[in-house]
Amino acid sequence: MTVTRAVVRGVGHYLPDRIVPNAEFEQRLETSDEWIRSRTGIERRHFAAEGQLTSDLAIRAAQAALADAGMDVERIDAIVLATSTPDYTFPSVATMVQAGLGLTHGFAFDVQAVCAGFVFAMANANGMILSGQAKCVLVIGAETFSRIMDWEDRGTCVLFGDGAGALILEAEQGMGTSADRGILSSDLNSDGRYKDLLHVDGGVSSTGTAGHLRMQGNAVFRHAVEKLASTAHTALDKAGLSSGDVDWIVPHQANLRIISATAQRMQVPMERVVVTVQDHGNTSAASIPLALSVGKQRGQIHEGDLIVTEAIGGGLTWGSVVLRW
Repeated sequence: MTVTRAVVRGVGHYLPDRIVPNAEFEQRLETSDEWIRSRTGIERRHFAAEGQLTSDLAIRAAQAALADAGMDVERIDAIVLATSTPDYTFPSVATMVQAGLGLTHGFAFDVQAVCAGFVFAMANANGMILSGQAKCVLVIGAETFSRIMDWEDRGTCVLFGDGAGALILEAEQGMGTSADRGILSSDLNSDGRYKDLLHVDGGVSSTGTAGHLRMQGNAVFRHAVEKLASTAHTALDKAGLSSGDVDWIVPHQANLRIISATAQRMQVPMERVVVTVQDHGNTSAASIPLALSVGKQRGQIHEGDLIVTEAIGGGLTWGSVVLRW
């Protein structure tokens, strides 16, 4: 029996020109390159230029994904964009990307699940493809977290960077087995009781300001390791697979210690984990598509590889997607 699968057609990313090494923070904070590296694995990150918007980054990433797919934009039926740093309260960043790409048909909307946003966006795109709502969906994660940093808080401002990544999913018929290409399963979760662990202290209906990011790092670390391994195992179970079947884990790039601890719990060696956090920092919803794109460019990811993506973000929100490239 054949089934519809959402298969990856192309992937791409974009990073702003400005590269910020750890040493730059030594000039204004009580920190050091060694301190940041040893606790996070981060060596550098990119910051958007003045006037450069989240939508600008997203459009560039989308164009790169279209080029990778060898696809004309007219084939795109829908855009699902994950971000916590939109250009405006409304309209959505997705509609601005739609206009920027010259796409005048279909529909576009944003998803907000913070660092887990791209996983949620992929699951939404998959659902629309399986239901027949869309045939070809452009899924984007894009962030300008440098705009919501408290530059006096050394525990947070050194962690984040700006960037965007994009993935094109298109309907294809499979045999309904775990050998099919495309998204095989997903697992989404949230628990609003933990909102104070990772949040931004501003908003339209509260302070009327953008606010700054606040995080209880130790608590987030504990939740991350447990929840990321758990959601990955759940998604693999749904697909009838196990950790031993995984070719690559492509995790949310928040912290090297979280990535390593999660891989250990999943019994997957670090040699099978795509790691980009050293070069990009935490780019929130952009980190997974960025890592997928970089992993393909490096020659790590190949057609037929089984990939697990997993992420956790403010909310708390967490989830995973299992797909065969």
